[in-house]
Amino acid sequence: MTDSFDRYVPEMIETRRRIHKRPELGWTEFETTALVAQRLSSYGFEVHLGREVVNPDAVLGRDPKAAEEGVKRAREAGVPEKILEKMDGYTGCVGILDTGRPGPTLAFRHDMDALPIQELLDPATGHLPAVQGFASTFKGKMHACGHDSHTAVGLGLAHWLSDHKDELCGRIKLIFQPSEEGTRGSGAMVAAGVVDDVDWFFGAHVGVTAKSGHIQLCADGYLATTKFDVNFTGIPSHAGAKPELGRSALLAAANAAIMLTAISRTSQGDTRVSVGRLDAGEGRNITPVHAHMECEVRGATHEANEFMYTRAQEVVKGAAEMQGVKYELIKTGQATTLTTTPAAMDAMRKAAQAVPGVTVEDIHRCSGSEDCTLFMRRVAEHGGNPGFFLFGCDHKGHHRPDFDIQDTVNLKPGFEVLVNLARNICGRKA
Repeated sequence: MTDSFDRYVPEMIETRRRIHKRPELGWTEFETTALVAQRLSSYGFEVHLGREVVNPDAVLGRDPKAAEEGVKRAREAGVPEKILEKMDGYTGCVGILDTGRPGPTLAFRHDMDALPIQELLDPATGHLPAVQGFASTFKGKMHACGHDSHTAVGLGLAHWLSDHKDELCGRIKLIFQPSEEGTRGSGAMVAAGVVDDVDWFFGAHVGVTAKSGHIQLCADGYLATTKFDVNFTGIPSHAGAKPELGRSALLAAANAAIMLTAISRTSQGDTRVSVGRLDAGEGRNITPVHAHMECEVRGATHEANEFMYTRAQEVVKGAAEMQGVKYELIKTGQATTLTTTPAAMDAMRKAAQAVPGVTVEDIHRCSGSEDCTLFMRRVAEHGGNPGFFLFGCDHKGHHRPDFDIQDTVNLKPGFEVLVNLARNICGRKA
């Protein structure tokens, strides 16, 4: 059968631009989750929300106050109270299409969150969202990594699946994940058992190293990572009159920052460490009582990352003890390395090669980190086949105020790969 994929494209563009105008940070995606839930329900999916698909005990990096503000904003924007009550303070959605016929369970993952970046708003810059009127309306927040397009493509896929349900078998899960930025969201969904019954699993990302007209199949790569915050608490004193009575949280944090960068390398794989933020002190003549650090480690292997995180905890503890201050270390995010199977790679290659006019290539070193890897590892652990691919766009770099994906041409190829995967794996003739 030949599909007219073109008829789904305008809807995906409209959805992407709607979400782009109202970007929501991790664990506050209440409007986006509600939009997803309403669309999935209209397409005949069984819909699960919030705590049904997120284990609160495994949640990382969630600010309860920000979540409350997100609920209030969503309510003011007209999100039905029934949906907010069902979410119960937690974002995230899973839609299930049960064909009623025996077959595999196939899952696709789509992330939804934005970044704390101020988007370019001046049309004179040539930034397309500003030129065409769909730039972010939330100050200091922006979809600068393409997750708006991931959600839009996921909903486009949902529409196609609904239209072609009679041609399919098995069960298809569409996972709309909160809080990928900072690698904070997937672990809680994994802990809720969302992919424990999944035979085939696929994730995707727009851009990264893939340019327009290219589909890149990720054979391996991505760095395992652990994100963590540290809060040091010292003892105040007058810095001139009684300096000996004070214990400086600032000095503990400064020493920790320096010593974190001095952690030795390991034979278990390449490593990274970063102290991205350090705030400390109360005033010029007061021994600093409070210091806050935001840090991360990464490793080319799971073992290398664990080595770095263990050593980082030791460094922080030592810096606190040296200055005689208290400390609290909080894990705020986590991801692992990419796990794929030959069967998943073959399935992606077949699906991508059927897309007209694209170049398909394997890549073996994906940069950065991606918490979709936690879903993939869990699926592989119980014998399933996980895969991950990139669909191209032209950009100057992710996480920039001028990031854009050229949605009129770059949504369709990714959508077609997902549709082809669904048809090839869950098609009644497959």
